[in-house]
Parts: sequence; C-alpha cells; structure tokens
Amino acid sequence: QVQLVESGGGLVQAGGSLRLSCAASGRTFSSYIMGWFRQAPGKEREFVAVISRTGGVTLYAESVKGRFTISRDNAKNTVYLQMNSLKPEDTAVYYCAADAGRGLSTTPNRFDYWGQGTQVTVSS
Repeated sequence: QVQLVESGGGLVQAGGSLRLSCAASGRTFSSYIMGWFRQAPGKEREFVAVISRTGGVTLYAESVKGRFTISRDNAKNTVYLQMNSLKPEDTAVYYCAADAGRGLSTTPNRFDYWGQGTQVTVSS
C-alpha cells in the first residue's frame, strides 16, 4: 500500500506557473505508474498526465500538452507536475494517483491509490 500527499497548490494569475509535488510513503514507489488528475466544481475528474515507472514515458491530456510537465524522482519517492502558462480553465483540485497495473492509463478507475488533492486557482 502507498499513501500520497500533494502540495504546491495555490492562487496564481493567468500566465503564471506552479509546481505540484506528490510525496509517497513506502519503499515501493518505483513500482507504481504515477498520474495526475484534476476535478473542477461540477465536473468529472479528468486525466492530466501520467508517467511510467522509470520516468521514460509520459502522456498528457491535449488541454495541457506543451504547458505541463510530469516528472518523478524515485530516490525521493516524489512525482511532480510543473504547470506553466496557466489559464483560468486550469482551476481545479489536482490529485496524484498510483497505478500498480501494467501499461500507462488515462482512466481514473485504473489507479489504486489517491492523494487528498491540492487546490489550484488561476485568476484572469
């Protein structure tokens, strides 16, 4: 089992940047595929980005491609989401998640463990 704790959210103006971190407990962090999802009020949780166990493969939602970068440091049991050129429509609660399965997935149901979320608010 793994516990996930996100940090780094906050209020930022449009065009600004934030870096989210997700710290994982346990010694098996490198065995999990890690993902970031977000959920805006009144909307379903949506995929943002996912990274393979070694960090060599990444996938992004079209809406964030070229602006967001997912990365991980297995030595620090941490996954990051660097968010640049933020837009008001990026406002949401951002969640990190861990997938013990095989292959990268963009589907929330595939992920086994979730953090509590961190709020990101982008003002216009």
